[in-house]
Amino acid sequence: MYKYNDIDRKIVNERVEQFRDQTRRFLAGTLGEDEFRALRLMNGLYIQRFAPMLRVAVPYGLLSSTQLRKLAYIARTYDRNYGHFTTRQNIQYNWPKLEQVPDILAHLASVEMHAIQTSGNCIRNVTSDHLAGVTPDEIEDPRPYCEIIRQWSTFHPEFIYLPRKFKIAVSGAEQNDRAAIKIHDIGVYIVKNAGGETGFKILAGGGLGRTPYLAPVVREFIEKKHLLSYLEAILRVYNQYGRRDNIYKSRIKILVTAVGIEKFRQMVEQEWEYIRDEGRLTLDEKKLEYFRKFFIPHTYDESAATDASYPQQLKADKDFAVWAKYNTLNHKVPGYRCVFVCLKAPGIPPGDATSEQMDAVADLADRYSFGQIRVTHEQNLILADVKQADVHALYQALEKLNLATANIGTLNDMICCPGLDFCALANASSISIAKQINAKFNDLDYLYDLGEIKLKMSGCINACGHHHVGHIGILGVDKKGEEVYQIQLGGSAAEDASIAKIIGPAIDKSEVANTLEKILNVYTAQREDGERFIDTYRRIGIEPFKHAVYGAEVKAAANA
Repeated sequence: MYKYNDIDRKIVNERVEQFRDQTRRFLAGTLGEDEFRALRLMNGLYIQRFAPMLRVAVPYGLLSSTQLRKLAYIARTYDRNYGHFTTRQNIQYNWPKLEQVPDILAHLASVEMHAIQTSGNCIRNVTSDHLAGVTPDEIEDPRPYCEIIRQWSTFHPEFIYLPRKFKIAVSGAEQNDRAAIKIHDIGVYIVKNAGGETGFKILAGGGLGRTPYLAPVVREFIEKKHLLSYLEAILRVYNQYGRRDNIYKSRIKILVTAVGIEKFRQMVEQEWEYIRDEGRLTLDEKKLEYFRKFFIPHTYDESAATDASYPQQLKADKDFAVWAKYNTLNHKVPGYRCVFVCLKAPGIPPGDATSEQMDAVADLADRYSFGQIRVTHEQNLILADVKQADVHALYQALEKLNLATANIGTLNDMICCPGLDFCALANASSISIAKQINAKFNDLDYLYDLGEIKLKMSGCINACGHHHVGHIGILGVDKKGEEVYQIQLGGSAAEDASIAKIIGPAIDKSEVANTLEKILNVYTAQREDGERFIDTYRRIGIEPFKHAVYGAEVKAAANA
């Protein structure tokens, strides 16, 4: 993984001391609220319902065991003993004291971490495929390019005050999009052209929130050396023409939609002509090789492929076999597996991990996975490089930590934002609904029979829970002071991306899980062999689900 040089350390340490002084002046009353707001947002600090919330960057989701231990220490010392992993591959602390935030930032800096540009109208944390570098279906490891983009975008003088926040994701997989590329402001796919040359397909204008859009393709292929210049051209067009008069119409998706993709493409290409050959933006082979060296493959044990204990353990331990089926994946190196650390145990807010769990996972990473941990955008962790011979022992350790629920990819592996329990923007609770769903659907055999279902839930229209692209999406809304919930169906954030459709009027809070049961009953009655929920929905359409949920109400409306 990338290691700071002296310049990196100096920049981050100086930022810590700057914010320490800004916080001191604010608490002393010599720095105004409006001035401090802009400064705290630059350092990832929000003011939530009950306390400040600090968002810490985990670039492209990669952590060292040392960093995870530091995150555990911060949770234990400055928060309420836990952290919340988010859909942006970040971690959030919900209860820090304002006067202690500079100390937290200093601790982060000591392990080459920070909270810079995790909020505000700037380029946010660059995200990627959580299986980058280990998945068999990869054209090329995207992480060197994520790091290149991270360094280019951090403190970029033109893009510190964009019209609105800006998110970039990069994927190197040939078929499977595990980075939700199409719902980002810019999405970057590593591709090969007709001549076999590796470069990038660039998308722009995706995003969720009040007006969800999937990003269209801006350019089918760009050479590697031009990656930064092309991204800079897109940002320049957006910075110049993006709306600043209306916060709800300020994202790049609105600009792309307003002018049309053809016109937007022309604007970008014209801007690119001006800057394409500037030396500062050209990625020559020397620069590329510098960043690749931080992500060279680990030294894998060639004898791991000959180990016979793993299949024997699968036969001997039924529970282990089930867990391995759902919570592990193939690795590109024979004899190794990728192991999910499940943060979706029943009764636990999705994405939360205690300091004890983080410390223990750091120890397990040192023992079994080269001291590295991945954060997924679906709010789990991964130990990506585990020998098959060690998987059973790892499973037993995770089970003791309540991190081995065998539900990855099932209904209960849901994405869930903090909602009204913490967020000042939220209209409704999310965590309580997650508990309601877990209580209703607590039979793992039933969940396995349902197959892959992406359930995603948000407590407000800002869509931090990605409800627009869930196979089943749940949105909490406020109706005359009451929490009610819209149900949406048919979304996807994968390579077959689609925006979900609302099935009808919002339902009462107490009826969310019962409504899901009606929807799932339609699926199990209508599905054909091998169909996932999303496949059945796309084949039969929304009407059967509407009738199951609303019954006579739908018929009456149709006849009116």
